[in-house]
Amino acid sequence: MNVHSAIRDYEVHFSDAFDFLDAFEKISNRFYVIDSNVWRIYQGSIFSNLDPQLVMVLPIEEDRKNLSTVMEIYDALMARSAKRNMTMISIGGGIVQDITGFAASTLYRGINWIFVPTTLLAQADSCIGSKTSLNYKNYKNLIGSFFPPNQIFLCSRFTNTLKNDDYFSGMGEVIKLHLMGGEVLARELMSSLPALSGRDDPTALLSAIEKSLAVKLSYMQDDEFDTGKRNLLNYGHCFGHAVESTSKFAIPHGQAVIVGMLFANIVAKTRGLMDSVLFHELQSQVLLPALTSRPTKSQLNTDAIISAMKMDKKRTGDGLVLVMLTDGFEMCKVEDLGHDELESASLELQLILGHV
Repeated sequence: MNVHSAIRDYEVHFSDAFDFLDAFEKISNRFYVIDSNVWRIYQGSIFSNLDPQLVMVLPIEEDRKNLSTVMEIYDALMARSAKRNMTMISIGGGIVQDITGFAASTLYRGINWIFVPTTLLAQADSCIGSKTSLNYKNYKNLIGSFFPPNQIFLCSRFTNTLKNDDYFSGMGEVIKLHLMGGEVLARELMSSLPALSGRDDPTALLSAIEKSLAVKLSYMQDDEFDTGKRNLLNYGHCFGHAVESTSKFAIPHGQAVIVGMLFANIVAKTRGLMDSVLFHELQSQVLLPALTSRPTKSQLNTDAIISAMKMDKKRTGDGLVLVMLTDGFEMCKVEDLGHDELESASLELQLILGHV
């Protein structure tokens, strides 16, 4: 898959084997940053031939997606006399991508960077798009830059060792992108969801990943820097990011996105933008079956949610921003979501989640 970028064009290479790792050893001035969880699983196998002096094993948690961790990478690179011609090869999920991508974009105003996504969330969504994002205090993705990798190598075999929580977090973005891809793609997802949820059909998974990336790419075209159509990719994220914050990131990102889509669909239905038949179909056949991490009633507190949503980078007016799916599988963005409407929709959401 070729991705056009105003910064630099790049390619996504799809593979069902780990052979591409051998080619990295031919890159001079290379340096690996590897998620500690991935390192623990593969240290004795696919990573066994890596020079330990060229590897930084990075402990990864959501609360480490900040400038302090970026500075750890700066220190590791500078200790090895990093120059502008160095190539950083980062291997891990979306958090690794954000941290290492930001480091690569800012050290010497940009060094070579190869990304190997190992989680379903990163493979099906975040690996393309050029965005790097860091959290600031309790606020999600407040700091960041646009900086694409030079190349992406995507191997679906990495998902075999994912914990269920991480796998189903990735499913949240797969679902979102398939719904945004139109009715035909959404119906295909409904048919394949049992196989995807069962984790026993690698062909179906690779197909879902490729289709998800194709949909995302269609929304990125002519809007790489997120000023127009690409905003619609925040379907499920406006409310979902707030749930991540109120849960102190106990709700995984993709699962929070599913909660956010449930909420957005409630608002769309209430505003007459989504037919109740479609609403219930998506709720029962797509969203609830893939929801494995449900927020508590306190994590859906209206005031706390509003406080978090006010930090939305795309918010320009007094109202809150919300991206919704409407009849015909069309997308729309509003900026006038108010307190009473949010509270009412939140109560309906709590009822759906079994809290009322």
